[in-house]
This record gives sequence, structure tokens and C-alpha cells, in this order.
Amino acid sequence: MRDLDETDLEILSLLAEDARRPFSSIGEEVDLSGPAVSDRITRLQESGVINGFTVNVNRAQLRAGVPVFVRFDNDTDAVDALRNRLSGADGVEHVFVTAEGEVWFYGRVEGQNVRRWIDDLLDDIPTTDYSVTLIDDLEWTPSLDGTEFAITCAECSNTVGNEGESTRIGGDVYHFCCPSCRTRFEEQYQGLEEAA
Repeated sequence: MRDLDETDLEILSLLAEDARRPFSSIGEEVDLSGPAVSDRITRLQESGVINGFTVNVNRAQLRAGVPVFVRFDNDTDAVDALRNRLSGADGVEHVFVTAEGEVWFYGRVEGQNVRRWIDDLLDDIPTTDYSVTLIDDLEWTPSLDGTEFAITCAECSNTVGNEGESTRIGGDVYHFCCPSCRTRFEEQYQGLEEAA
């Protein structure tokens, strides 16, 4: 597994701006051919750096409810239950967990039904309180500036360098900083499979 180079980072930045940008157009920006860009993007997908391509829908154009930002004053014991309940719930677009263990989320709902919607989302999850902020305008501009990319070892979480290895185990690609980490991980994986 080799480190990401400047060309990889530039390709990621261009895809973050427009994931549907043609490979030939990206190639003109990074001085590569379209097929070479395609190969690099495939490698980034296989290594897990790119997990997928999404659509950023301007919901204001669709009139799909009022954008709200909800912050819970939750117990830290409720973090996992809240995150699980909110992830994938209708109207919830982004779920955040702060370093202090608070759960926040961004979503869209009919303006007159905000309290009922949140109460239905929570159902039986105990929370002390929550606050709702109506969002006037939203801009999402993903940026790779100031971000240092480093693939971490699946076993020890160290940075995977030039001597690192990647292997497919159980259908997923894992990255390791050294052969001994890969061996330990494979042995643990095999032991768990045998126990199951």
C-alpha cells in the first residue's frame, strides 16, 4: 500500500467539488489521461479512501420541509441509542456526536410538527431536554485543505506507510502497517469466525 500522493489529493478535491466530473476533465487538471484517473479512483475506492459518491440535493428547491438543527441535552449513556435511532430516520440528514457526548442532528420537517416529529423519533429513549434551531441558509462546501490523509492500520491504528500491506479479509479490504499486524489481525479474525 503506497501513501496518497499530491495527485490523489487533487483528484479527491475535484471529486468533492463535483463527484460527476468526467475523468477526462479531472485528467486535464492533474495532467493525467482519463483512464489513468479512472485507475486511481478505482484504487482509492478499493483501499477504502472513497466509500461512495453522493448527491447533494438542494431541498429548498423541492420544498421538502423546514431545515432544523436539534441539540439534545442527553446523558452519555444514551449516546448509542440516540445515534442508532436517528441514523436513517426519515427527515434526519446528518447526526453528530460531540466530544462531550452530546448528540446533535440536522434534518427537515414540516414546520408545524417539529415537537411531535422529535417525540416520535425519541419514542422510548430518555433524554432530559432538547433545543431546536431553525436554519435560514445552508452551505456545504467539502474541502480537503488542511486535512492530512493517512491510512491507519486496522490492527494497531498506526499510519500505514510505504512498507504497509493491504489485503481482503471476509470481503472487506484492510490496511496494515507491517506484516506482523496483518498476521495478528488475520489470526483474531479467523478465531472469531471459528467461534461463531
